[in-house]
Amino acid sequence: MTEQHDQRYCIKFSHKLGDTQVETIRKIQQAFGDDAMSNSRIKEWYNRFKDGRTSVDNEPRSGRPSTSRNENVIEQVRTLVMEDSRITVRELVNEIGVSTGSVHSILTEDLGMRSVSAKFVPKLLTMERKQRRLEIAQDMLDNADSNPNFLNTMITGDDSWVYGQQVIVLPHPPYSPDLAPRDFLIFHRFKAKLPGRRFQSSEVVNVTRDVVREFPPYMFQQCFLQLYQRWQTCIAANGNYFEGRCGSV
Repeated sequence: MTEQHDQRYCIKFSHKLGDTQVETIRKIQQAFGDDAMSNSRIKEWYNRFKDGRTSVDNEPRSGRPSTSRNENVIEQVRTLVMEDSRITVRELVNEIGVSTGSVHSILTEDLGMRSVSAKFVPKLLTMERKQRRLEIAQDMLDNADSNPNFLNTMITGDDSWVYGQQVIVLPHPPYSPDLAPRDFLIFHRFKAKLPGRRFQSSEVVNVTRDVVREFPPYMFQQCFLQLYQRWQTCIAANGNYFEGRCGSV
């Protein structure tokens, strides 16, 4: 299941609970943060469920996919990727109804994007973003080198649950899935275990638990050691993306 489907389920449940569009938008943004759908897309799906729709899946399309690369199609791809940076090329093809080649061309040529740790990000980082990656990587390395327990006390994940818990939130540079354990370590393993599968909302927790139980204990033990190595590699790469230049756990 993609994060896009997760959000659609949340919209569906909010509607069933009697939440207004405004309340639904607020809850989606609170739960998913920067990865939340745009307001217009939340409203669109809210209205679909209000009109009696029950499925969160895209409507099946008939006929051969179009090879169109007009402004409307490009904007559709841009919107979907901004809503869910982990969306796959196949899902974009199914959602919009254009060919795989067209989607690849739009992503790489028209939008200047590439896939890093299973997320679409800008192909080229600005100097400011490179500098931010360098600064944070160096700061994290300094903390780890000066405090032997620093890596042992770290946790990773979405930060929405830590509000009010007096947990220190460490900085993370934007467009940097290669520096986020959730992205470079965990998500692609879920993707490999569950290729192309869809689940009803009630199944998600059980399926997630089963997959996590299959992960070897050493994977989590070495997770932050790999993050330490990635900070070093980021600095050596002058803040550029470095996928493929690091070892994996």
